[in-house]
Amino acid sequence: MRKSIFLLPALVVILIVALSSVFIVDERERALVLQFGQIVKVQEEPGLGFKLPFIQEVVNYDDRILSRDLDPLEVTPSDDRRLVVDAFARYRISDVEQFRQAVGAGGLDVASRRLDGILRDTTRNVLGTVSSNDILSTDRAALMLRIRNNAIAEARSLGLEVIDVRLKRTDLPPANLNATYERMKAEREREAADEIARGNEAAQRIRAGADRTVVELTSDANRQAEITRGEADAERNAIFAEAFGADPEFFEFYRSMTAYERFAASGRSSMVLSPDSEFFNYLQSDQGRAANDAAAAIAGQ
Repeated sequence: MRKSIFLLPALVVILIVALSSVFIVDERERALVLQFGQIVKVQEEPGLGFKLPFIQEVVNYDDRILSRDLDPLEVTPSDDRRLVVDAFARYRISDVEQFRQAVGAGGLDVASRRLDGILRDTTRNVLGTVSSNDILSTDRAALMLRIRNNAIAEARSLGLEVIDVRLKRTDLPPANLNATYERMKAEREREAADEIARGNEAAQRIRAGADRTVVELTSDANRQAEITRGEADAERNAIFAEAFGADPEFFEFYRSMTAYERFAASGRSSMVLSPDSEFFNYLQSDQGRAANDAAAAIAGQ
């Protein structure tokens, strides 16, 4: 009976000691065994681990990829156009022993704050060497890679591995937004005025060239017309001369008929001529012509 009284507490103590000496490492974690604050063992494989009870303690660290969002950061690119950058990073604890030595008992809270400082400084340094147009263009992928590569070297001293850095948003500060908008508007208006001026200049050159071409073509056409008209008049006069020489009476008759036609086409209803005018020679009858000849003979005497 007395043995059972002492055996039960002993078993309880043994059980407590046994449980205190065993720990479990999850597959998503890695563990450090500490003795008086000093690292005595690193447990990286998942499963059961053993430690000295009451003397050693176990600290578990997340082995998964972690995310860290940075507070909006104001940067000044090389063209002095300030921007507000919103970024985030993906990282993991690559060396738990070095991580413990770097951050101590603060763990991820201290590491996150120090990583924020590294990322902010690196982002400012990289984006400060390029223009705002480069940050807002497709070149930002190369800039994010530079930020990540620069942050990797500094984060390694914390036992961290920076996997990726991304710029989520890039905006103008509210205080500069209106001024930047007005400046961009003025630049676009200036470019539009330059384009209009160049267009007007080109239109004036084209218009002047077209006017010059019209004058040249008109002058050439008039010259050709005068040449053709002169040649036609010369040919007509030659024909008339030949016809007059061949039959003077017919030529005189033709000229009279042409004069009658022109007079009729003019629309005039009256003419003032002397009775013996040659204009009416071919309109008079034989009797009228004889009377006129007689009258002319008497007047001649």
